[in-house]
Order: sequence, then structure tokens, then C-alpha cells
Amino acid sequence: MREAPAGGSALTDQLVRPASLVGARVARKEDQRFLSGRATYVDDVELPGMLHAAVLRSPLAHAQVRTVDPSAAKTALVLAPAEVAAATSLVPCIWRLPGQRLTSYPVVPEVARHVGEAIGLVVAATRAAAEDEVERVELELEPLAAVPDVGSALAPDAPLLYPELGTNVLLELELGDAAEVVEEQIARAAHVVARRLSIQRIAGTALEARGVVARWDDATGALTLWSSTQSPHHVRDLLATVLGLPAESVRVVAPDVGGAFGNKEQLYPEEVLVALASMRLGRPVKWIEDRHEALLGTIHARDHVHEARLALDADGRFLALHSRIVANVGSRASNVGAGPAFVSAALLPGPYAFEAAGATVQAVLTNRTPTGAYRGFGMQQATWVRERLVDEAARELGFDPVDLRLRNMIRPEQLPYATRTHQEYECGDYPGALGRAAELIAEGTGSGPTDGRRRGIGFSSYVEFTGLGPVAANQAVGFHLSGFDIASVRMETDGSVTVRMGTSPQGQGHETTFAQLAAARLGVPLERVRVLAGDTATAPYSSASAIASRSMAVAGGALVRASEALRGKLLRIGAHLLEASAEDLELADGAVHVRGAPFRSVSLAELAEKAWLGWDLPEGEAPGLQADDLHDPAGISYSYATHAAAVAVDEATGDVEIERYVIVHDCGTVVNPTVVEGQIHGGVAQGIGIALLEEYVYDDEGNPVTGSLIDYLVPSSAEVPDMAVEHIETPSPFIPGGMKGMGEGGTIGAPAAIGNAVAAALPEIAHLITQTPLSPARIWTLLRSGRD
Repeated sequence: MREAPAGGSALTDQLVRPASLVGARVARKEDQRFLSGRATYVDDVELPGMLHAAVLRSPLAHAQVRTVDPSAAKTALVLAPAEVAAATSLVPCIWRLPGQRLTSYPVVPEVARHVGEAIGLVVAATRAAAEDEVERVELELEPLAAVPDVGSALAPDAPLLYPELGTNVLLELELGDAAEVVEEQIARAAHVVARRLSIQRIAGTALEARGVVARWDDATGALTLWSSTQSPHHVRDLLATVLGLPAESVRVVAPDVGGAFGNKEQLYPEEVLVALASMRLGRPVKWIEDRHEALLGTIHARDHVHEARLALDADGRFLALHSRIVANVGSRASNVGAGPAFVSAALLPGPYAFEAAGATVQAVLTNRTPTGAYRGFGMQQATWVRERLVDEAARELGFDPVDLRLRNMIRPEQLPYATRTHQEYECGDYPGALGRAAELIAEGTGSGPTDGRRRGIGFSSYVEFTGLGPVAANQAVGFHLSGFDIASVRMETDGSVTVRMGTSPQGQGHETTFAQLAAARLGVPLERVRVLAGDTATAPYSSASAIASRSMAVAGGALVRASEALRGKLLRIGAHLLEASAEDLELADGAVHVRGAPFRSVSLAELAEKAWLGWDLPEGEAPGLQADDLHDPAGISYSYATHAAAVAVDEATGDVEIERYVIVHDCGTVVNPTVVEGQIHGGVAQGIGIALLEEYVYDDEGNPVTGSLIDYLVPSSAEVPDMAVEHIETPSPFIPGGMKGMGEGGTIGAPAAIGNAVAAALPEIAHLITQTPLSPARIWTLLRSGRD
């Protein structure tokens, strides 16, 4: 069913009855501490005797590290490559696609392969002192020939980043229909649209950069690490492996985390270095990344080029879609290797039906910061390519862009639907979302003011892979990260509820939405539910945690089942105490009631006390009130949406203003519309950055040109418009509760919608709109080149 968001302000916890909690606009529980300055981030962790670290980084794009001489420094500790190598093992990549030539990397290398790569650590009494001491360490580097881009990496005489591989190609693979099948469909097409479409390199810019505090206890052999990570168990497992410690002796705590977006899903060298320093010194050590370091050393994203073709018959029916994807993965395989390019290929068909579709992927090593996970993971690239081709086909053939999409979309009655690239879409209404988005954008868009600017409307429709499950499906594509998640729900002796989740939040609102799921099923007020996560010592195991829009789908599904199991026990005990049938009972307002006889009830506090003490329980009922559930979905869930953007372009300057923005989406059951819309708003803001502003640039020697937020432009409130968001709810059959993930969708759809709107405003250069960002300089240049 289609459901419009309710108007008005968010409701307080006290005004919402538990029975109506799912779907309610409840104010976020965690915001009180965030807005009052009482949150705890890694930099807020202060320990007695703590020292501070600064990272020794390569100033060259490609160089042999000859010597690291600390003799001139007056410092507590300098960790150089040789010492680090002797104390650590290699860091394994988690996603190792078949044929990937590198599957691990050293904590710090003997050959630096990008500017800013960590090659050592300096520890001193203060952060300022540590940074000063970095300057005193004598570093001897032997420059090597740099490979700054894909073209130079693939040249016949290219220097090799890893001579033992004999190539700069990390991976080559083919997905979907075989080349001859695709070519057969293209050969019989009445029209083929071919474009070289590229997506720039971008850098994640979370409000909180990375940070680490490590404390080693020599007496117990235990290591505690506070890290601004989104995957605490994953970091714990890899850290224990790399340092040769038992997993149970390593505790990782992710306190409040100020954004992550995929950039913080892996074990970074700095986490290992800081832990090793604490083990060497027997004192706590802290390292906090500054913004310049974040731009240099935190995983980048995108940097893909697609040679893509869309084939249509004379009636505008899609016959084939194919892309040759070349991905610049940087200096090594990150935690996810060539995964984003693989997902680009897998989601290339989007919500449309094709006779044939496929892609080839070539992942190339260069002397740039490694690329990896970032919001929209491969799907944003696929959407940019496909949706630009669709709009170009509509322009060349004289079709309305909406009509051409509707003509080729997978219809609701065709679902579930297997795509040509092996995705199994489960449910939804793709034409319904597009049609409603077209209505909404038309309602709010007139002819526009007569200010001399040129205006256009663009659309972008996509399908989003969410859930990161099941395990079997992950293993089939070489994904060695588990797809399951665990939730634990316990009612305390006073009737309050503690929920422990393996998935760890970074601003998504988990403390609120997970509490809504539990409270709605257990009949307790929302303020009586506490959600705990982010500490490997107490949280259920989750190797994947909060990545790939999986928290609500996979972990939320586990929480629904655990809450239902605990609800069943409460009703059985309540039936015994009230001498009634469990089928005649309901949970509400912190008590078990007999339906139709509200005077017959027992409070959950009284029931919980009896349950934990083992008093007056039904025969065969074990004491206690706790339920745990492991959810490994039977299938992958897929969200979807259509975005529509209305823009105004100033020909004189090339400036693009987004005047109106519409999103119609389906993430299954909407637990909290306000939280969902906030996620969409943030995702669209990041998509606007990709579409119009953000670009990480290197020179011809592999040196970064983009060194700060003065050079690397991110959206401000001036660039992000108000948005109209409308919900469609098609519950997933694979997820208890029906939720689907939706955390990446805003970023996936925005660049293509904006690019198509710019092309509609400037039809004379529409064929040249092939590269993001569409900055004023790029638009201005295209306008003039199109006239020459």
C-alpha cells in the first residue's frame, strides 16, 4: 500500500502507545545526549597515564622505505616497518572475489604505494609533541616510478606496483550473460545508445574522523580498543589475528560514532599500530585523525569508468544492456577488494527487463589511496550509467523519459523476478514509484521564474541490494563475511527491557527504532526499553554489523523473532497467573491483561520478578525472561525508489541549483517514518555532493591536489533543498517484520536524477553529460564546447 507521511512534529515517547509503535513518528531517544553534548566519542575517552600518537606517512606516491631513523627524536616510542612486521601478520581482505590477485596486505609496508600511506607511528606525551617528533624522525625513501592513473597502469611498459604479480590488474571477471549473447541482441537492435560514463573518486567525510584508544593490561594479557568503527566484532577478530592474540583477550568498544558510511567497516593500520604501541609501552595510547589525514588515508570510493551500451527495438523495448567497467582500486585491495565494481555489474539492470544484460569488470592498481566501501557501494555507479543511457535513448528516439521507463519496467505481477545478472528481486511496485514521483514533481514545478536560467526535470529509478544475506548467497559470490545477525532481548526483574544487538550504530537511530520493535511486541512503554550495542564484551556476535543497509533487515529481523519468543513466554506465564488462556491475553501498558476484562491483569514487573526467582511458574517453564535469535535470511531483500529533481542552470556561470526534489521509495515496513526520512535526506545530500561538488584529484605524479575541505567541496545547507518523501510499503517475505534496508538509497539515486535534470535543461549538450561532478566549471566548459 502507498502511505503518505503524517504531518506535524514528531511525537514524544509518552504520547505513543506500545501497540502503535511500529510506524510511529517517535522522537529519537539518543538525540537528547547528542544535542546536549553528553555523547561519548573516541576523543572523549581519557585514561590515566595516556600517551598520544602521530602517524608517520609517506610523502611520495611510490617509494621503497629504506630507513626510519628515530635517533633525532625525543619521544616515548617510534614503530618502524621492520619492527611492526616482526610483531604482526598480514591483514586479510574479507571479500576475496574469485581471481583476485591480492588477498591481504601488511600493516605497514616496506614499499609505500600512495601519498599518506602509514609507514610508522610516533608516541609522545601529547598530540602536539607527537606531531613535532614525526618531523624529527629521519626517513630515507627511494623514489620509484609512479602509476598515477588507470591509463598509465595498463600501458605495456607500466611500472608494476607489485612486480611479483606481473601486472597492475587486480581482478578481471564477467557477470551476467556471455558476451556473444549480449552481442546477438545488440546486433538485432533498431537503436543503440553508447556512452563512456565516469564517476569520480570521492572521499568519505564523516563529521567524526577516525580515532583509536588502546589499553593493554600486561597482568591479564587483555587488550581493550576504543575505535570509531562501524564493525566492532570484525575489528576484534582481525586485530586478534594480526597481533597473534586469542580473540577472547581482545575487547573492541565502539562508543558514539559520528558517521561512517562504509569507510569505517574495516581494520585500519592505525588501529593495529596504536594497539601495538600500548603493548610495547604498557600505557594507554590515543590517536585521533585530523581532516588532512582523513582525506589522505581513509578509504576512498568510486573512481569508475563504464563503456556502456543500451540496445532497443523500434518500439522502445529494451533488448540489451552491457558495460565494460574499469575500476581504479588504488594502491592495494581494501577490505572489500573489487567488491564495489562487482556490485555495479550485478545491479546494472536496475528495475527493468532485458533480453540480455551483463558486464565485464577490470580492477586496476594505481598509486592512489585504496578505494572501498562507501554509501551506495557500486549501486550509485550502476544507476548513473543505466539512467543516463535511458534518458539519452529517450532523447534520441523522441520518447518521454517517464514513458520509456514505464514501458520497460518489471511489473509487480512479474515479481519475484530473476535478473540477467543473477539478482532475485522479491516484491514491490517499480512503476508505481515512478508514476507517483512524476506526479509529485509535476505538482510542485511550474514554468519557473523568468530569471534567464534554463530548467529541467530528471528521473532516476533503481533497485537497492540490502540485507547482506543469506550466508549461502554471500558465499556463492565469494563474500566471506557472514550474512546473519543475532539479537538478545531480556526483561529485567522490574519489567523494563534490555535489548543487546550485534549491529553497531553510527547515527542511524538504532536506539529508537530497535526499541520500537521490542516495545511494540512486549507491551512496554518505549522509555522502558534500553538498546545496547558496540561492545564486543557484551554484544551478540556480528561480523558484518552496520554495513550494506542490513541493520534493520537482518538484525531487526532477529530482534522481531526474539521479541516474539519472549512475548510468548510472558503470555504463558501470565495465563498461569491469571488462570486464563494465553489466546485471551494481551500485552499493553506494562501489564498482561485479559481481553474484555481489564481489571484482570498482572503487571510485567510482578510477572518478571516471579519469572527470575522461579516462583509460581507453569509446569515445565524454565525461570528467566530472555530470548536470543540468530537470523540468517532465506533470501536477499531489495529496496527500490524513484528520485525526481528539478534544476535551474545558469548558462553564464554553469551553476546548478536544485529547486525541487522528490523521492518515492519502498523499504518494506517503515518502523519510524521520521528516522527513515532523515536517512533519505542525508543520503540525498551525499548524492548531491557526488553530482555537483565532490572530487578527489591527483596530479600526473600521483600527488593529491585535494588536501583539505577548502579544496574538497561538500554540500552545505545552501545546496541541499527541501525534499518531498513518500513511502510505499511492500513487506519483505524474507524478513520477520517485513523491513528492508534503506540507508544507501538516497545516495544511489541522486546523481543520476540531477544529471538527467541538467541534461533536460541543456539538451544541446545532453550527450556530453557523462561525468560527475557537474561543477560550474564543467558545465560552463561543456556549454562552450557544444557551441564550437
